[in-house]
Amino acid sequence: MKIAVVQFPGSNCDRDAVHVYRDVLGQEAQLVWHRSDTLAGYDAVIVPGGFTYGDYLRAGALARFAPVMEEVRRFAARGGPVLGICNGFQILCEAGLLPGALARNATLHFEGREVTLRCVGDGVWTQRVPRDRNLRIPIAHGEGRYVADEATLDRLESEGRVAFRYDGTNPNGALRDIAGIYDEGRRVLGMMPHPERASEDLLGSIDGRSILESVLQ
Repeated sequence: MKIAVVQFPGSNCDRDAVHVYRDVLGQEAQLVWHRSDTLAGYDAVIVPGGFTYGDYLRAGALARFAPVMEEVRRFAARGGPVLGICNGFQILCEAGLLPGALARNATLHFEGREVTLRCVGDGVWTQRVPRDRNLRIPIAHGEGRYVADEATLDRLESEGRVAFRYDGTNPNGALRDIAGIYDEGRRVLGMMPHPERASEDLLGSIDGRSILESVLQ
């Protein structure tokens, strides 16, 4: 597959995602600059973590206006798989590709540590994720508390669109322990934990690899 990893001013996990897809999973992966107006020829899109535009106003609020995001919307509308990681999740919510929002952590502190997750939703990005055990994947965010109105939360639950939940400690106060959600087509996924940081033995966990591998099916 050919993977596009969108690069914004302030992205800091873009090259990590390229590295995992290219050097660990053996796929073609390229950085796509935020001013690009095409994603032609790509099979999947990663909107990576970081602090786009310095997270001014609020996380993801400015990145949603980048020229490439119009093409990401079109790519998703055509059924293309899109994964937003951390800041990428925030951007997808700001852009209207996913419901709800990511608010300040309940602790009011930046949280950077390993957490445990349960995969509870089926979709393009979770086809190969084990359901019989928790995943160990790191987080690194200051605005990761998923919030939405009760009707939206109930709809996500009833439609099976909650992809991941924090199991044990909820690090940011996310409503209903939500760590990741799907769009209606189960092809656009947003998640706060960083699977690209848990894809090699050297990093202490390979639990994130199954998420990034799932789209290859």
